[in-house]
Amino acid sequence: MILRAPVLILKHVGLDFRRFIYSCRGLFAYLKDLIRIKKQIKDSPEFSGMLKIFPIMNDRYELSGEMSGHYFHQDLYVARRIYNNKPIKHVDIGSSVYGFVSHVAVFREIEYIDIRDSDDVVRNIIIKKADVTSDELSLSNYCDSVSSLHAIEHFGLGRYGDPIDLNGHIKAINNIYRMLKEDGVFYLSVPIGHMRIEFNAHRVFSVNYLFNILSEKFFIDKFSYIDDNGRFYEDVEINQDKIKENYGCSYGCGIFEMKKA
Repeated sequence: MILRAPVLILKHVGLDFRRFIYSCRGLFAYLKDLIRIKKQIKDSPEFSGMLKIFPIMNDRYELSGEMSGHYFHQDLYVARRIYNNKPIKHVDIGSSVYGFVSHVAVFREIEYIDIRDSDDVVRNIIIKKADVTSDELSLSNYCDSVSSLHAIEHFGLGRYGDPIDLNGHIKAINNIYRMLKEDGVFYLSVPIGHMRIEFNAHRVFSVNYLFNILSEKFFIDKFSYIDDNGRFYEDVEINQDKIKENYGCSYGCGIFEMKKA
């Protein structure tokens, strides 16, 4: 974990070390291709004088599209669960707009709550600004379905301009409980591994801690997870030994489907 921290920090400030290496590696191939395309343009009146330089040299070494990892699997899986369960009113809190929210908006209306402003208008997405950790959140018995995927681990760490609050995740869970109607369903995903805060990026929760705090308010119907290598395990057995071992994860992703108790 300590070794990967400098790489992640560089990436988040705009310095992607892997992309830099791939770009250096691809420079020679790019120059060769540039010479070839210039020769071909000479015989093409449609593109004569229209060549502009826009070098992208790393894509030839990337995979064709990574169908793995936390966001890829959780967004598809939970969107599918919502499609199957067909709630009357579904509300999402802070999940990926590019992934999960847009997936759901393809087949139904979704209300999206975030602490930050948004001026976008998109069909089937209703955007609301709110702090879900606030004691003043007045949305009791508001809906029968709520999701929050890879979001609650950030609440209270200031990353998104929210106030510092060590128990921000607990306050959010309590408010979500109040938002749900009787027998409402809550879809939650968070990083799993040994308990820690990687400030100000996120918290990582032990699976045992999550089961303890969630089972006070919810009946846990399904548990799935994504391991450290990005592989997805759907609706696995809830086993105490595996819970204590965090299902073998150091930085995995636990996905809970729960019903309001």
